[in-house]
Amino acid sequence: MDVKEFVDGILVRDVRMTSKAITFVENEKPESSRLLKLLFKHTGNAKIIGITGPPGSGKSTLTDKLTKEARKKGKTVGIVAVDPTSPFTGGAILGDRVRMSEISTDPGVFIRSMGTRGQLGGLAKATMSAVRVLDAYGCDYIFIETVGVGQSEIDIVKLADLVFIVLIPGMGDDIQSIKAGIMEIGDILAINKCDLDGVERLYTELSMMLDLKDSEETRPPILKTISKTGEGVFEMLEEADNLLEAMEQNGALFNRRKTNLKTEVSNVLKNTFMSKVDNIFVETGILDDYADKMLSKQYDPFTVAEEILSKM
Repeated sequence: MDVKEFVDGILVRDVRMTSKAITFVENEKPESSRLLKLLFKHTGNAKIIGITGPPGSGKSTLTDKLTKEARKKGKTVGIVAVDPTSPFTGGAILGDRVRMSEISTDPGVFIRSMGTRGQLGGLAKATMSAVRVLDAYGCDYIFIETVGVGQSEIDIVKLADLVFIVLIPGMGDDIQSIKAGIMEIGDILAINKCDLDGVERLYTELSMMLDLKDSEETRPPILKTISKTGEGVFEMLEEADNLLEAMEQNGALFNRRKTNLKTEVSNVLKNTFMSKVDNIFVETGILDDYADKMLSKQYDPFTVAEEILSKM
């Protein structure tokens, strides 16, 4: 299929064509970069919101309820739900489709699940590409639900305009589970499943942690929700809208998107470079020759890398 057909289909909100286009870029077809180039000028209108947090925190149900609130406003929603990939089959559970079954039939909602395929950081490699397609498709909101993350899996901040950190009480050592990296990326903190014991304790601990941060930084609000019933979800979306509006007015949103674009270019360069390096290794077998020389101590890994770079 010609790339132009994909573009035309996406711009007229053809669901089938859009779905095929996401598969096209996810599978890294030869013409996928051309497709993304043609779509780029049609992007930048969606509110991109990341939803991340530890496993079992209720991210999928919360995403479902946030989508319903957005639809009440008459807004269209795209959802990219990232699931872990099986190390045995290479497939993903994609259980988010089950939890979002009700909204999956809504014509104003486009849901795409994708496996990580071994990618670290809580996202799939093609997440950014899928977001670009859904942005051009015309979604007002794009929710990105990451896999259950720990302290260092924070790639979502490099892609989203705003990030929700979803936490739940009663996880044992609450502070240990949310400290360091993941706490640094949250624009809004949500304590979900507030019908469980330990809510006030977690709220107090989070407040104390935020008190330790630089006073010049914007303090993330802490919201309480029960995703199962939808309690607090309306307020959550309102808080996000207000924060994004403030960020747009004070230039923070522009700066964030600029930083994210620079990161995207860096990633494209790295992926392109490594692809070329891998092709050289496969086509020439040069690395095998160098490996023999390194084993005999004629070369070291740094000299090998320098010589390979000089030949590119």
